[in-house]
Amino acid sequence: MIKFFRKIRYNLMSENKTSPNDSGGRAGKYFKYAIGEIILVVIGILIALQINNWNENRKDRLEEQELLAQLQSEFLSNLDQLDQKIALRNNMLKASAKLLNYIDYPESLETDSILNHVGYTVIAPTFDPIVNDIISSGRIQLLENSQLKEKLSRWTSELVQVTEEEQVWLNYRSNYYTPLLIEYGLYRNLINRYWKSNIIGAFHLDKGTQTEFDLGPSKKEINITEFINDSRFENHIAQCASFAKLTNSQALSLRQRIVEILNIIEQELNNN
Repeated sequence: MIKFFRKIRYNLMSENKTSPNDSGGRAGKYFKYAIGEIILVVIGILIALQINNWNENRKDRLEEQELLAQLQSEFLSNLDQLDQKIALRNNMLKASAKLLNYIDYPESLETDSILNHVGYTVIAPTFDPIVNDIISSGRIQLLENSQLKEKLSRWTSELVQVTEEEQVWLNYRSNYYTPLLIEYGLYRNLINRYWKSNIIGAFHLDKGTQTEFDLGPSKKEINITEFINDSRFENHIAQCASFAKLTNSQALSLRQRIVEILNIIEQELNNN
């Protein structure tokens, strides 16, 4: 390209040649030559800058594609885990409703199913998603989609609304509910039911994992009727149901955010 412009410049200079004794002509020729050289240098710099910018932009777009693919994998994993936690809390709600019905209508009490229902009210599902360092590392600037950047920027603060509720229940269960179960001698039987009915399977790292373990039932006498009629138990079940409902309400909103993020990511990947 530079040679092309230089050839044009030489041709123009040849057309405007002056006699050797024409000092003014020589000065004009040298002036044109100098101007031509400056123009060529400027053109060369501009072309080099354009090529460099094109290469940098191409590099950024490749890195963006890698980042989008990584985010897609992470948020798909987060969605799967969140759905599991929502399902567990739905089980907590169903069990709580059944237990409250037993409390309100003792004649409907099914002693054999009590421990199964109580078992679901003791679990404490916690959402532990993959949190990318995209913001702190500055990699978010690689993304061209402003809507996606906005949603990712809000992700951490929206996540906290769910995880804080989970911690509230975890502390309440450990400090108030579990001691009551131990007081009535139910804990060994509850844990044994966990293993036998594979409730514990919901917390395995790999879905579908089956682990056989038998603690055996307690040989001590347990007064289920007295336990059901204890007002503390009724209060704990009401707290369990309220927690599960509130947290799932937050979790469903968070789920919608994940779906929105995944939809934008898919569009961006398909457009490139």
